[in-house]
Amino acid sequence: MCLSLCLSVSLSVSLSLSLLVCLCLSLSVSLSLSLSLSFSLSLFFPPSLPPLPSFFPSFPPSLQGFFRRSQQNNASYSCPRQRNCLIDRTNRNRCQHCRLQKCLALGMSRDAVKFGRMSKKQRDSLYAEVQKHQQRLQEQRQQQNGEAEALARVYSSSISNGLNNLNNETGGTYSNGHVIDLPKSEGYYNVDSGQPSPDQSGLDMTGIKQIKQEPIYDLTSVPNLFTYSSFNNGQLAPGITMTEIDRIAQNIIKSHLETCQYTMEELHQLAWQTHTYEEIKAYQSKTREALWQQCAVQITHAIQYVVEFAKRITGFMELCQNDQILLLKSGCLEVVLVRMCRAFNPLNNTVLFEGKYGGMQMFKALGSDDLVNEAFDFAKNLCSLQLTEEEIALFSSAVLISPDRAWLIEPRKVQKLQEKIYFALQHVIQKNHLDDETLAKLIAKIPTITAVCNLHGEKLQVFKQSHPDIVNTLFPPLYKELFNPDCTTVCK
Repeated sequence: MCLSLCLSVSLSVSLSLSLLVCLCLSLSVSLSLSLSLSFSLSLFFPPSLPPLPSFFPSFPPSLQGFFRRSQQNNASYSCPRQRNCLIDRTNRNRCQHCRLQKCLALGMSRDAVKFGRMSKKQRDSLYAEVQKHQQRLQEQRQQQNGEAEALARVYSSSISNGLNNLNNETGGTYSNGHVIDLPKSEGYYNVDSGQPSPDQSGLDMTGIKQIKQEPIYDLTSVPNLFTYSSFNNGQLAPGITMTEIDRIAQNIIKSHLETCQYTMEELHQLAWQTHTYEEIKAYQSKTREALWQQCAVQITHAIQYVVEFAKRITGFMELCQNDQILLLKSGCLEVVLVRMCRAFNPLNNTVLFEGKYGGMQMFKALGSDDLVNEAFDFAKNLCSLQLTEEEIALFSSAVLISPDRAWLIEPRKVQKLQEKIYFALQHVIQKNHLDDETLAKLIAKIPTITAVCNLHGEKLQVFKQSHPDIVNTLFPPLYKELFNPDCTTVCK
């Protein structure tokens, strides 16, 4: 009797231990599989995007198993009803098509099924690749932050002493080295109201008196921004020193930072604020005249900042008034196009327009798809070069100050100034990029910039021929003066 009882107890304990071991193994496998799928999902749903429901933990096992089998077997289902069957615990097997669609609607991922089960070696390899990618992104952010801090130290230290005097002389207000008192676009009108705006033109095409000489900051006391040891092949023209090149570069970079519509911090904050579907439909439903007027206002506003940028460039105000006008008239839109890359998101092909990002479809009502496509393609290609703020500043000034413009009185003087700018640009590029062809790639884009701006002029003339009254009475005065081919008046 005792022996029988002992055998019974021993058997019971053995069975319990076996069940416990099986349960632990089952939990271990489930946990490993869940972690594997969660890790895989992190690859397909980046942290910066809104997180979708994870595949394993939040869905019923029956739904998970059905979805996995459907994807692994490449099953194709059809609905005998109207594809709106109710799928719940009791009737989930009645319609496999609607059941699969419910899985997809809940956020189940085909990729998660594909990569959910993998060996430890595969997981380790995938994890190492993700860590390498994250480390690369972190290094890029640190490099950008370091460059921004260096630039901030340079131009903030150079203006700290004379900031109060500058505010008193110009009546403007400066904050953190950025101009915030330029004209805003609220004074403009709406085509539907039919009321023209007051003349906010910052550029008088019959004279340069409107573009008064702004105080140029003394940059001689600012420490060198660049290290000259990285530049070995450049040859300075006679009479030009590296100190002068350094001074010009710092002046242009500071002027660029002070006259940008948005700081990089503001652009980062707006990066994922996109126009909603309803807002895009509203743009598409606008009349052609209304959207043309709206774009003209935005372009004019950007051009006003470019005019301020030009006035602050060392040597620009020393050119004769005729050449100043011609350079601004022929080059301001090109600079706006270059600056567009700052407010362009190449990840989703959107551009900042009226406070939010939107794609090409937003400008459908313009009736100028080829112009919009060319502008977006150029911005995306320029973004691929990953230019820094200082490189954008120097390239913008080189595009603006071009001796190839027609009717210049002193093209040689303009050429000398542009040569100094290009030398500074080459110096900065060699410091920032391992690719020696970056400058050549930038110069090769200048014909594209000119072509896009010429296409804009052609589209404007076509629009003007069909809507002359709207252009003459409702478009901003500065916009009309800059892009009027009949206006050839220059200052003698």
